[in-house]
Amino acid sequence: MYMQYLLYLHGFHSSPYSEKALLFTKHVKAHYPNIDVIAPQLPTKPKQVLEVLNELISKYDFQGVIGSSLGGFLATYLHNKIEKPIVLVNPAVKPFELLHDYLGPQTHPITSEQYELTEQDMTELKQLYQPELKARSQVWLLQQEKDEVLDYREALEKYQGCKISFELGGDHSFVGFDRYLTQIVEFFDLGKR
Repeated sequence: MYMQYLLYLHGFHSSPYSEKALLFTKHVKAHYPNIDVIAPQLPTKPKQVLEVLNELISKYDFQGVIGSSLGGFLATYLHNKIEKPIVLVNPAVKPFELLHDYLGPQTHPITSEQYELTEQDMTELKQLYQPELKARSQVWLLQQEKDEVLDYREALEKYQGCKISFELGGDHSFVGFDRYLTQIVEFFDLGKR
């Protein structure tokens, strides 16, 4: 069987075992035997994240990338690098500004890793920022208004001209994400069994 690959990128202080990642991975496994979802545990440091992403894109020919929060920022970077479709769920537009409040010692709430978030990390994140998008027709933004972590208006502005599903209410986790699982696979043009 010819396998196709999708990449799922989780957010800051999250993991491949987040609710959205598990929902999507299980849905694909149950309904699309020819699609494999790769969902890595991303390192805490931007430089190491970039190494992981480069290793993954050299190993797999991804048909698309799904990114949540910080993962949405990373998916935007990959969209321009590998020119594949992306789906962004409440994405962080400029995490190097947002995460300034977190500078200093950190404990990852899921992996328990202890590390320090530094100005150098913010500089490295900023180097991944993509002011433009290669193909807005290949970008789908899923955004909820009541995101308590990010200002939804930043994403609506950044991704104007892309496919946008904007919902009132909700929160940063994107309430009701399961409603979009099949549509996401179809957006990547992978709906054929």
